[in-house]
Amino acid sequence: MSETVIKFHQLLIVGAFLLLGLTGSNLMRAQTKRGITPEDYFSFQFIGDPQLSPDSKAVAYELTVVDQKKNRRESSIWLVATDGATTPRRLSAEGFSSYAPRWSPDGKTLAFLSRRNADSSASETSKAQIYLLPITGGGEGIWLTKLKNGVESYQWSPDGSRIVVVSASGPLDGILPADRKSDVRHYTHIQYKSNDTGWYDDKRRHLWVVNVASGETRQITDGQDWNDADPQWSPDGTRIAFVSDRTGKLFDESHNTDVWTIPAAGGTLTKISDHEFEDESPRWSADGKQILFTGKTAFHQFPKLYVADSFGRAASQLVVKDLDAIPTELHWLPSGAILFQADIKGERQIFRADPSVHAFSVVTSGPRSVHALDVNASAGKVVYLANDFRHLDDLYIANLGGTDERQLTHLNNELWAQLDLPAVERFLYKSTDAWPVEGFFVKPLGWQPGKKYPMVLVIHGGPMNMFGVDWHQEFQVYAAKGWAVFFCNPRGSTGYGEHFERGEINNWGVMDYQDVMAGVDAALKQYPWVDANDLGVTGGSYGGFLTNWIVSHTDRFKAAVALRAHSNFISDEGTRDGAYSHERYFKGILFDDFDQYWETSPLKHAHNVHTPTLILHSDLDFHVPIEQGEQWFRALQHYGVPSELVLFPRENHNLTHTGEPKHLVESFNWQIYWFDRYLNGNTKAKPPDAQ
Repeated sequence: MSETVIKFHQLLIVGAFLLLGLTGSNLMRAQTKRGITPEDYFSFQFIGDPQLSPDSKAVAYELTVVDQKKNRRESSIWLVATDGATTPRRLSAEGFSSYAPRWSPDGKTLAFLSRRNADSSASETSKAQIYLLPITGGGEGIWLTKLKNGVESYQWSPDGSRIVVVSASGPLDGILPADRKSDVRHYTHIQYKSNDTGWYDDKRRHLWVVNVASGETRQITDGQDWNDADPQWSPDGTRIAFVSDRTGKLFDESHNTDVWTIPAAGGTLTKISDHEFEDESPRWSADGKQILFTGKTAFHQFPKLYVADSFGRAASQLVVKDLDAIPTELHWLPSGAILFQADIKGERQIFRADPSVHAFSVVTSGPRSVHALDVNASAGKVVYLANDFRHLDDLYIANLGGTDERQLTHLNNELWAQLDLPAVERFLYKSTDAWPVEGFFVKPLGWQPGKKYPMVLVIHGGPMNMFGVDWHQEFQVYAAKGWAVFFCNPRGSTGYGEHFERGEINNWGVMDYQDVMAGVDAALKQYPWVDANDLGVTGGSYGGFLTNWIVSHTDRFKAAVALRAHSNFISDEGTRDGAYSHERYFKGILFDDFDQYWETSPLKHAHNVHTPTLILHSDLDFHVPIEQGEQWFRALQHYGVPSELVLFPRENHNLTHTGEPKHLVESFNWQIYWFDRYLNGNTKAKPPDAQ
């Protein structure tokens, strides 16, 4: 071929790319970008717990990365200037995790938690203690607390001379030898285990006050029938507000936490809140005369904002009467305004409440999830984390009203530059009884008109939860494999008001099922290129229950993956960590309405299942015990349904969120294997443990 002909062909190729708009960097991007994989999790950087300095010139935060070789996450403390003039820098030393940074009131010292010990070595079993790091002098953190059971949370006093700490203590501390002969567990209450902490021991969480200069600690609350949490200093440093269920029934069936105050030196407690259900999140007014908190007046209810006299001399008053959302992360400003975070229609935003006029308004906006806010009222600044469907969290700063927002970190940018991540599309549809429901849809990567594609239905847990436009790696992984993804917020979801959330009561497997299936039909109508004969379904926890329920009530799906899923509410009620906790969703307790619990159990309907089902469960799941997965697997095997059971050792109910990195990634690969085999029809698909 002559040089002239070669050049002519090159011009034709360039011209074709010009017509497609793929020139320069766009052409390079089109050639190099790829879909996300489960293993990309190992490369993620996770930011958390931002803390704005007293002079508002810097933000301290924790940064977590995955050490794939050690199969664990490691956190460190970083600092970034709010003016963006310098790049973020690491403050904590390498070799062990450091987290939960907190500024001293004068801004000269940064406290943090770490599980290192006196000789600076790290231990998996060591307890977290407070370390102090001088900001100007540099160097390594100074070991402050030496509490036997470590530090769970803490807060500086307003003058910086003391720190209040939440730490565990028990009646046998220092009495029984470490090598005592008996390792039996002995319980006398109905609540004796938790998914997050495991089997309860004799330790109870109480408040301690630490002298910063001397390191001397003093325990100011005690008791074996309750735990104390969320301590908050009064503005003058004389009192501490905290949350505790002091009914003596915490480990039975109580739901009555209250807000209390205690002198900082210890002494008589004063009860501040006045509701028979959960009162939490105390925050002091600037003058110390009142305390703001969230409270409930009924068992199954959205918490409301209340204000009470800080000396307990008057009944609490409702702050905002028409707030139909769940307020969290409260900050009470000196102006009297309140900043808080809440879920709203598939997004998480910061809101501002004005008690003087009983009104509230939104501060942040946009299709994203905003959370982890910290406020410097005197500087008029707020910092927060935000993520969206195509980005993990980054750090932002703005004025208190939400204006002049600036992004301070750009984590994972190198990775994002390599990835092609589809966007999420949103649409409203009507359920079978005309209730409006919000749906979300993701096109498969490389979508081409005229082709048919499988679709995976994903159902969230809870049901008191919400899907939205925030980051979901598994959805991007499905899309990268060529599958469309549909997810929605059926009744029972938060973010759409209390009436919508309570619509799930006595409706498990009834109208929630109708909501989801109506969404599938709406997606098929709106996206006709989805193959209605090539559908998959998956979900975890409550989403796992509904996955099991769906395949036992319809054959529309070719494949199902049930993660940590309910199958039998009869046995679940007697073995899970929250005893008889489905009472709030059913007509009554198990013993008073046995038929409803059994009728709502997918296990009763297992004989109807024909959909090939993969079951993923964790050995140490105390929330939906492992027997739930085992019963479902055995029933499907009994009825000849293609099914496999995969059990993850050392993991609890939170496997796909906080499980060992290796296991978390493996769980993704098991899901891919099953959908590849039954949606793609790949008979040669191999399970992850065979590769």
